[in-house]
Amino acid sequence: MTAPSQLTWITSSYSGGSGTECVQCARNEAGTLIRDSKWADGPIVRVGAEPWSAFVRSLRQGGPSA
Repeated sequence: MTAPSQLTWITSSYSGGSGTECVQCARNEAGTLIRDSKWADGPIVRVGAEPWSAFVRSLRQGGPSA
């Protein structure tokens, strides 16, 4: 797997501008990685390609919200 430091991390456009709510995602060969931008060396959530696609599709279709 690609090392996290070598990935292109993208900050969510819905993250707060104050730097307190930043979620970042990066794609790799296995799917999508998600992390807290304030804790770049912290835990990373790995989501497989199929579940990530289903999640994005649900958001685009106005799926359930938290």
